[in-house]
Amino acid sequence: MRGVRVWARLLGVERAIVEDAAFEEETGSLVVRVRLRRRDRNRCGVCRRRAPGYDAGDGRRRWRALDLGTTKAYLEAAAPRVQCAAHGVVVAAVPWARHGAGHTRVFDDTVAWLAAHTSKSAVGALTRVARRTVGAIIRRVVADGRAVRDPLAGLARIGIDEISYRRGQRYLVVVVDHDTGRLVWAADGRSERTLERFFDELGPERSAALTHVSADAAEWIERVVRRRAPEAVLCTDPFHVVAWATEALDAVRREVWNAARRHGETSLAQDLKGARFALWKNPEDLTERQHTKLAWIAETNEPLYRAYLLKEELRMVFALRGVDGIRFLDGWLAWARRCRIPAFVELARKVAKNRPGIEAALVHGLSNARVESVNTKIRLLTRVAFGFHSAKALIALAMLSLGGLCPPLPGR
Repeated sequence: MRGVRVWARLLGVERAIVEDAAFEEETGSLVVRVRLRRRDRNRCGVCRRRAPGYDAGDGRRRWRALDLGTTKAYLEAAAPRVQCAAHGVVVAAVPWARHGAGHTRVFDDTVAWLAAHTSKSAVGALTRVARRTVGAIIRRVVADGRAVRDPLAGLARIGIDEISYRRGQRYLVVVVDHDTGRLVWAADGRSERTLERFFDELGPERSAALTHVSADAAEWIERVVRRRAPEAVLCTDPFHVVAWATEALDAVRREVWNAARRHGETSLAQDLKGARFALWKNPEDLTERQHTKLAWIAETNEPLYRAYLLKEELRMVFALRGVDGIRFLDGWLAWARRCRIPAFVELARKVAKNRPGIEAALVHGLSNARVESVNTKIRLLTRVAFGFHSAKALIALAMLSLGGLCPPLPGR
């Protein structure tokens, strides 16, 4: 009896009765034969409810277990079928494996944990399974985790963004919960139809419960949110607004640089080309050399320096926040409209158009910072995993690692 308990503990099948174990010379693997306990028999493999037996199945079935040292290990048991009222004729459930899986639950959870912390190639080499099998296991574990804990439950404040995950305009739409920082939903695509799928899964009741939505001022996101969650406050991400100002500043720099080249002022053009980072960086992050470069710009090119000040003043709007930020925004708009710098006059129009969302961000202090953090981690996942054959595999791994669905290592 002690030996039986040891085998059950080693293979993670303590809810089964171990009959015997044998080493197969031809395959070089250990096969442990088990049978179900009486209370676990005749249960639907999908819903795990009791169901009448249908037949004895196609003989016996094997499940890959974690290796024992350097030796592959398998569980072997009968594979009867039952007739479930809800799911029809299906293979009966077993406590040591998920429905439809060829690996034990302990094996699946170990592979999923490893995939969340290392590359697919390393996981495949360590566990001796194919890369596609790793992806299938991840999807299976994530689906099981979703069944236990719905990521869409209790959402109130969310952030929506898009991320490029492959060349050729391949994008994911990601949704992050501001209150937990977790990724709650992702889908392949970048369109209204893609985002509509999120609200379809969320449902009318939970959509109505959303209080705040942050986004990057993309019109297609705004249209969907206005239709599906009209009561939610839509906040425009401050980082993207400041990025607009940085782009406008760079347009002014390029214009001055091109003018210098046209007039044969080669030295001036070269100095302006090297001034890009001094103009882009925040004042508190400038090096001594960049401070000197900025002072040189202030003396030699007033329009470019004025464009720099406009960029910094817009950044200050979001540093102040609240009522003070809104007042500062009024002053910035007045200055930008009469600055006689075309790029910033156009920027003033863009900011005025998106003012409701910008004011909401100032009042509620909401940004897409959490979403951008998740996006950065998704990019890291794509690099660590060395590519994906499908968006579904990437989404499953992202939900596993960033959605709180990663299981603990078995036995830990």
